[in-house]
Amino acid sequence: MLRTLLHDDHEHYDSDGFRLRGLGFSRLDGFSDVVFGFALTLLVVSLEVPRDFGELHHLLAGFVPFGVSFLLLMLVWFGHFNIFRRLGTHDAGTLWLNGMLLFVILFYVYPLKFLFLSAFGQSGQLEIGKMQELVVLYAGGFATIYYLFAALYANGYRQREALQFTPLERGLTRNFILEESGTATIGVLVCIVALTMPNRAATACLLFLLIAPWKSYMGYRCGHLKRSMDAQASAIQQPQAE
Repeated sequence: MLRTLLHDDHEHYDSDGFRLRGLGFSRLDGFSDVVFGFALTLLVVSLEVPRDFGELHHLLAGFVPFGVSFLLLMLVWFGHFNIFRRLGTHDAGTLWLNGMLLFVILFYVYPLKFLFLSAFGQSGQLEIGKMQELVVLYAGGFATIYYLFAALYANGYRQREALQFTPLERGLTRNFILEESGTATIGVLVCIVALTMPNRAATACLLFLLIAPWKSYMGYRCGHLKRSMDAQASAIQQPQAE
């Protein structure tokens, strides 16, 4: 019981106490990074060197939506990175789920880029129907990505015995599944509002602000779980020391 609660000093752990099983670099990691790199190149405003000041001014005006899009895609990459360094799984389920995730990410880049170009006035004024379709495409891609994150964690949890999850890691994984599912559900809510209220399609994107309090709450849950497990481990260790 004690060994399942306490950490092995020779292992690497995340700040939340989750053992990092995927610190090595595999072909799956390499392939995933290539796809993310290609997705980032699709966000580039222009691959041509400006020939005059007018082209330079137009290029610089596009850097703000590019920067926002770049940041959001990097957050997706960071979520993917955390999953694979925590779980380190390479089974068939992981391969298929990761393949679907990368496919969706490549699709997600286009509405992501166009949405923020529109938001910063770089693509002209969109009609109500077109804005509705754009928001639904973006929010649908967003929701699919985070549901696939939840599925990857669920696939790891399914292998908890083989991966030798501690009680802390089991609890954290259940929290990760809930966190990613909740984040994805916010995207679904945006889709629902955009579909039912076409005139409010752009305003529906404000619902994405719910992600910050949701992530903060789930971070609190994970921290509380770790503190509870650490206290339990200390309580077991003290009588043995005596």
